[in-house]
Amino acid sequence: MKTLKARWLISCALLGLATLFAPVPQAEAGPILITGAGATFPYPLYSKWFSAFHTANPSIDINYQSIGSGGGIRQLLDRTIDFGASDAPMTDEELAKGAVPIFHIPTTLGAVVITYNLAGVKGTLRLSGPVIANVYLGKITKWDDPAITSLNPGIQFPKNTAILVAYRSDGSGTTAVFSDYLSKVSADWKSQVGHGTSLQWPVGLGGKGNEGVTGLVEQTPGALGYVELAYASANHLPYAEVKNASGQFVSPSPAAVTAAAAGSLKTMPKDFRVSITNAGGKKSYPISSFTYLLVYSSMPGTKGQAFVKFLNWAMADGQKMAEPLTYAPLPKSLTSRIGARIREIQTK
Repeated sequence: MKTLKARWLISCALLGLATLFAPVPQAEAGPILITGAGATFPYPLYSKWFSAFHTANPSIDINYQSIGSGGGIRQLLDRTIDFGASDAPMTDEELAKGAVPIFHIPTTLGAVVITYNLAGVKGTLRLSGPVIANVYLGKITKWDDPAITSLNPGIQFPKNTAILVAYRSDGSGTTAVFSDYLSKVSADWKSQVGHGTSLQWPVGLGGKGNEGVTGLVEQTPGALGYVELAYASANHLPYAEVKNASGQFVSPSPAAVTAAAAGSLKTMPKDFRVSITNAGGKKSYPISSFTYLLVYSSMPGTKGQAFVKFLNWAMADGQKMAEPLTYAPLPKSLTSRIGARIREIQTK
């Protein structure tokens, strides 16, 4: 009996040692979460991109908050997000605040459109830059003002109907693009208001995000506002043809935006920060813009490698999704240059 008991105790001891020194099962690696915030201008496309990329790469989850370009830049500089997004390039002063260099990665091209709510008015509205500026300056206040009717001889405007001006209340790249255009076509606008992501608006009501301005216009008879083309299209709002630098009235479309960008490609700087508003060319839509992802030049290894993988995907497969959502895909001659910049991102 003593021998059996001894053997039993020895077996238990050996079993305990085996359990103690057995390899510990490794927990499965969780998903890689990448967070970003910024521009509402490209949000319909980015939403599609991040979903499609996650489907192809289930271990990578990109969470993007559409809060406006100004908010995205602030959070990027505070390092509370992994990447930002803006329609307007960051200024030299903003870039100088970064703990590490920040790269501008162009992702697509889009149009800022002038949308309006005029029930019963048939035909497409035509507007010029100076007229748009004077509406936003509060100098043109009625839809039947001669400055508007003279551009639209075939349209019967309601008499004595006030124009309710809608603008972005948040810091916005869409505002920066719109005000950059107005500063080029109106000396009064340039001297009295200027351009930037946030402005002191002379007249009107503010809405947060492209969504907010779209809602204001949609719900308010007589309203006029500026939004990204995808928002006007998705909500079936009409938008104006705008007179370009060549004197042609052009409707916003991916082709017209591409035409506006064409002239900038040869002279585009290495950092890709460029304005293409009021571009020359008969087919150019004058309120066009690149939009950018703002990326740290150095990102932590696993997360950085995952985000670089996404950026390369966006330059290839992602571009195919742009035009169905009314954005213009990047020219291939430009995506090759952007690819070289992406390869400069350090992920160690």
